[in-house]
Amino acid sequence: MQIKDSVALVTGANRGIGAQFVAQLLARGAGRIYATARRPETLESLVAAAPDRIVALRLDVTDVDQVAAAARTATDVNLLVNNAGVLAFGGPLDGDLELAERDMAVNYLGTLKATRGFAPLIEANGGGAIVNVLTIVGFAPMAALGGYCASKAAAHCLTQALRGQLAGKGITVHGVYPAGVDTDMLAGVDFPKAAPADVVRAALDGVEAGDEEILPDPISAEAYKLYLADPKALERQNLAA
Repeated sequence: MQIKDSVALVTGANRGIGAQFVAQLLARGAGRIYATARRPETLESLVAAAPDRIVALRLDVTDVDQVAAAARTATDVNLLVNNAGVLAFGGPLDGDLELAERDMAVNYLGTLKATRGFAPLIEANGGGAIVNVLTIVGFAPMAALGGYCASKAAAHCLTQALRGQLAGKGITVHGVYPAGVDTDMLAGVDFPKAAPADVVRAALDGVEAGDEEILPDPISAEAYKLYLADPKALERQNLAA
């Protein structure tokens, strides 16, 4: 689909990748952008950039009532960006179980709830696209991010399953698989990170090109190439990291 004149809704829009989605959708000519966050007051600076085109909405993607309320307002959406996410450090045997449950509740179930809320609207509006912000470690995990990787792997499987259900409804489904991104989530972690602006630029280019798997940075592109050639090699590489 084309970004120009689209009507988009971005979850987790108040910072990092989400804020970049709002800014770049605006720059590419989206007609309206619903910027959502659990606390809509954190979106004030984004809305101020174009108050006639950016609408702030309260949305906790884990809350089906809030999803339904947002869908009742944003009835004209044809592009859904499932960006809201959390990340907890910890291995599967020693990480905080409640944090692992939170990762799954937001990253997988939250994506599912938002998609269930907005896919019917996108279909009713003549079709469009759903973009799920995932991660390259959803293909092969890092042990220190056990819960996070599992939640994103589940969201990857969801992305694939959605294609099967939405293919005949004029809705394309795109997965975006960055490696490390320079956001608050990874503050203080010392390894190469992509700029959020670069990740979003590649994501929107991929949507317009019709790419289903979008590898937005050199590290993720190389990792995906390895995954396709030898999945066990990527598993060993990530577990050794």
